[in-house]
This record gives sequence, C-alpha cells and structure tokens, in this order.
Amino acid sequence: MLANSTSEVLIELERVSRWYGTFQALDEVSLRIAPGRVGLLGPNGAGKSTLLKILLGLLPPSAGSGRVLGLELGRAGTNLRRAIGYMPEAESLIPGLSGADYVGLAGELYGMPRRQAMRRAHEVLTYLELQEARYRKLEEYSTGMKQRIKLAAALVHDPPVLLLDEPTSGLDPAGRDAMLELLRVLGREHGKSLILCTHLLGDVERVCETVLILHRGRVLRQGSVAELCASRQDRFRLQVAGDSSAFGEELRQEGAILIQNNGKGRLRVAVPEGWNPRTFFVLASNHGVTITGLERDDETLEELFHRVLREADTPVPRVLETRHV
Repeated sequence: MLANSTSEVLIELERVSRWYGTFQALDEVSLRIAPGRVGLLGPNGAGKSTLLKILLGLLPPSAGSGRVLGLELGRAGTNLRRAIGYMPEAESLIPGLSGADYVGLAGELYGMPRRQAMRRAHEVLTYLELQEARYRKLEEYSTGMKQRIKLAAALVHDPPVLLLDEPTSGLDPAGRDAMLELLRVLGREHGKSLILCTHLLGDVERVCETVLILHRGRVLRQGSVAELCASRQDRFRLQVAGDSSAFGEELRQEGAILIQNNGKGRLRVAVPEGWNPRTFFVLASNHGVTITGLERDDETLEELFHRVLREADTPVPRVLETRHV
C-alpha cells in the first residue's frame, strides 16, 4: 500500500539563505541528508518553519540552491509537493466534512483523480485505525483522531517523504506513544523518510536516526543521534564500593567535577582534557575504594542540544593585537 523511498539522497542544500526584508531567517545552510528518519530541532526563531516551507516548494530560497529527491528547489513546483506529504502543526481541518471526504480532498489537491483519491482515503483510514470514524464529522473527532486524520491526509498520495510538524502536539501520554510507534513503523517497515520537526527531544530520540540542529538560521550539528551523543569524551559513570564521598573530594582536587553522587556508590564525573581513565583506579586505591564499574557517560540528546546552543551563544573573546615598539 505504501511506497518506499529509494533515492540515495533525500535532501541536498548548498548555501541556502532566506531573507524577509532585512531579517535573515536562513544563513547559508548547506547539508546533505540521506533517506531515513530525521529530527529537525531548534529554538523558536531558529529557521525551522522557513526551512520546511522551502523544502515544500512554498518559498524560494533568496540565495543558494538545493534538491529534494532530485527535484530542484524553486523550479519543481507541484512536482515537488506531490513527492512530499505534509502534516502541519495547525489543526487545518474543514468543519462539516467527514474524515473520508477530508482525506479524499487532500488526495485531489495532490493531483489524484477523485475516484482514486477516495479509494486511497479509505485504505489509509483503515491502516490508521480510523475506519469506524471515517463518516463522522471532523469537529466530532478527539485530539488524537485529529492528529491521525492529518497524518492520513499527508499519506493519501503515498509520498516517499513526510514532513511532520509537531505530530504529537496536544496528545496525552498514551496517544503520544501510539503516534510515535506509528511513525517508527512507517519508517522501518514502509521505508518512508521522515523529517520530524518538534520541540520534544524525547520524540526525536524515540523515532529518528539522525538529527539536524538549527540556531539563528545556521546548522549547528548534523549527524546520527548515536554519534552526536557519544561525541563527548570528558564524562564518566562510575560504580564504587567504599567511601564515595572521600573519593569524590579527591577527584575534585585533581580537577574533575563531580556531577552526581547518589550516595550509593554511583557517580557521574566530568574530567579535564587529557584525563587518563587509569587515574580513577590510582585515586581509588589511595582511598581504599574499589571501582566495580566504569563507562563513558554519553550525553542525552537534550544535554547535547542545550550545550551546542550555549556554545553558539558564547561570545568569542577578542584577541588584542600586540605591537612591538
């Protein structure tokens, strides 16, 4: 029922910028994204919405060039939009229409003949477990059903790529879990490529393979979630038997920072550059402490996100030129 994404490159952008008058929303964004499940992250005003509109072909770049599924930005027009399914954050539903009519209308707007669009609407509604509500008016739908009907409208023309803007917005924990599992299945079993735009970092961790972090119109980080979160080599988790308090004090005297000590022998430690892990065992031996566990303390996606934003906003010290007389 659902088509697979087979292109080797999903998105290619080369120095794409976008201005609104004197305000620059995107600043020479260059990236190359392979098909898969991609999380698009960034604070308010980062340029996420502008990037989505450019990828949809609704806005042309002010400068730069790019392709989505091999289709050139700014020139592909309706061909580009027919290759993409878009699930907006806004409710965007039409009161008075039934679920089937709404999804069928979306299919027609994507260029499908009416009979084919309605047949596909019923297929997709059944797949999303909305078959019993297909003839109910949209205003009678619950929040969870409204989110699913928006997803159905994005899927009706069987696109290889889905752009999802806050797909779990307004859902309770059970509804959120169900939506995220559905998105994982669409990606893993049906080969759909997903661009998941959300402020919920946990959603990205649960669904996405790669992540793109935007801030002030620039790309701060891009790569797999596993690689980015494991990139820090300055933090460790330790399990010790003995007086962990004295051991922690000794670590501080050696320049380490004790992030956490739960009082039960579990410590999280940030160490200075050039730290040799063997130092842990030397200090432990000096204090009669036994290390029973030692592993690198990889960042969570949330920790990574906030760290790279802080680093981006930290002013670079100005180096004063020294003149010799």
